[in-house]
Amino acid sequence: MEVRSDRSPCVWTLLLGLAVLIRSAEGGCMEAAKCCRGRDMNCTSQGWRLDRLYGTCFCDQACGLTGDCCFDYSQACPARACIVGEWSHWSGCADPCTPALRVRRRQVVQEPENGGDPCPALEEKAGCLEYFTSQGTECAQSHVTAFITTFEYNKSRRRRALSPNWATEKEDAGYCVEFQVKSLSQDCLIESRPHARWMQYLREGYTVCVACQHPAMNMRNHRCYGDGRNANGLLHWEAVGNPQCQGTWKKLKEVESCSCPLVHSFIFT
Repeated sequence: MEVRSDRSPCVWTLLLGLAVLIRSAEGGCMEAAKCCRGRDMNCTSQGWRLDRLYGTCFCDQACGLTGDCCFDYSQACPARACIVGEWSHWSGCADPCTPALRVRRRQVVQEPENGGDPCPALEEKAGCLEYFTSQGTECAQSHVTAFITTFEYNKSRRRRALSPNWATEKEDAGYCVEFQVKSLSQDCLIESRPHARWMQYLREGYTVCVACQHPAMNMRNHRCYGDGRNANGLLHWEAVGNPQCQGTWKKLKEVESCSCPLVHSFIFT
């Protein structure tokens, strides 16, 4: 004698669906109260995984790469990006009277968590050249090449106090010299280090502006070394921060203030 079930296929489907929903509500990172750094084989729970399999799932940072996170991982362990503090002041030049580097740094306030954005660079370097020792002795006379760096350096380079040797009682406002770049080494064009990317804007035939301001002036004549005063031929220049980036240029004129675009504006250092 045939025994017939009182439950139709639709009823069975409904019951199975309810079972799946009930089961899916079980387990997970929030229920287990787990959220771990790195790869932690003990940071597990039981429940649905993001790859739609049911079983052991993980609540650690590495589960996103291995694809075995619990279904609620992103809610239980939200991503937190790295947070860094403000930049420190620029350091002085490493070696006075020699083309060198200055440095500034910043600290990590919050480490990235759960796949958040990584920390940006924590240190920056830039070329610099100080013409005076820590005792105030001038040493620029040994440099005949025009040493230049990005105009941005002028915002933070160290100002020196007026000394008894200064020809006037107040700081000179400075001047600007326009040059046409005649040649430059290949090293300028391929420079990619953060502190030296400004060198990529040096191009043959371009007109550039170079400002001469108080920190780089000779105390007696208020001139910057390498500015091409009374020169008619080609002059040599070198980019501070990369001694292989150098070339020649021709002086066009001297004006009171620079008017070139920022990327083509530099300073004597």
